[in-house]
Amino acid sequence: MNKLIYLDNAATTKTAQEAVDAMLPYFTEYYGNASSIYSLGAESKKAMTEAREEIAGSIGASAQEIYFTAGGSESDNWALVATAEAYESKGKHIITSKIEHHAILHTCEYLEKRGFSITYIDVDENGVLKLDELKKAIRPDTILISVMFANNEIGTIQPIKEIGEIAREHGILFHTDAVQAYGHVQTRVDELPIDMMSASGHKINGPKGIGFLYIRKGVKIRSFVHGGAQERSRRAGTENIPGIVGLAAAVKKNFANMEERNRKETELRDYLIERIEKEIPYCRLNGHRTDRLPNNVNFSFQFIEGESLLIMLDMKGICASSGSACTSGSLDPSHVLLAIGLPHEIAHGSLRMTLSEENTKEEIDFVADELKGIVERLRSMSPLYEDFIKKEEKKHVQ
Repeated sequence: MNKLIYLDNAATTKTAQEAVDAMLPYFTEYYGNASSIYSLGAESKKAMTEAREEIAGSIGASAQEIYFTAGGSESDNWALVATAEAYESKGKHIITSKIEHHAILHTCEYLEKRGFSITYIDVDENGVLKLDELKKAIRPDTILISVMFANNEIGTIQPIKEIGEIAREHGILFHTDAVQAYGHVQTRVDELPIDMMSASGHKINGPKGIGFLYIRKGVKIRSFVHGGAQERSRRAGTENIPGIVGLAAAVKKNFANMEERNRKETELRDYLIERIEKEIPYCRLNGHRTDRLPNNVNFSFQFIEGESLLIMLDMKGICASSGSACTSGSLDPSHVLLAIGLPHEIAHGSLRMTLSEENTKEEIDFVADELKGIVERLRSMSPLYEDFIKKEEKKHVQ
């Protein structure tokens, strides 16, 4: 197959043409500062207001509860740091999970250095948060629970409703990193007990460098960027109008056909999982089999290194990853795979493939065929695999 097959949509997505078309006028025609009082600035402000309403509607929020940011990492940092600062007189204890994105984990490390206490809750072998541990971890000084909506590596969807209800019952704020979930599953805050939620544009065919933080009305957290009065004095800086408009266009397109897109992606996902499990021995599907993002496929293959696998797939025109794009340069095994109980040697042989509605069954068959051959080739060069096969043969002889 002489074309690129892109299976790394959890890392980033292609910007939708609708988003590009919506953005273009705000670079050269309606380029006024939204804080200005003249008509050129008013056009920018009007576009931003309409975009905010579109995005708010997609999650069942009010427009006043949507705050634009530079993306998911900023939104996560804001939710944790500003909450910690605002509520530290009440307590300095925060609860999160062991499989969060590093935007959460590294922010928690930063807060620990500032005197806050962080509890990291375990997950089960499918990556689902252990609710009993969560309940036991709550203390009188707990001020925030932050658990991701769906995991960026293994695709497992968390029991967000139950987590939010536990937080509400104890008067604790609940934040969820929904960067991977938003636009792929329903994340309606009018139906779920969520106080704050992070999302990012480039995960849903919007532009890079734009995202938002939902902050429920009544939640008193501090400003994150200081300066002007933008974003109701909570996040200073001239607004990224082209990015905001592009995000809203992507949201509109995304939510209009989410159900149909999810159906197609789920069918392709399950087909790829079935082929791999049937045709490639000594592999393990990572993440919950059904409660997972519709486009996520994550496998660990014994006796091979994930990096070699990615390089050989790339030579065939297939783009995939071994985990989070933010840690692709790291030689350490995924903290997510270790948290679900995989030993280091198996976690090193992981592969994440995240589909889009543009992928076809023909492409998936090509990927499965090539993957089967590549795994066989890499294992043929592995002394560990050779020893394993010899031991297995001896067992059968005996």
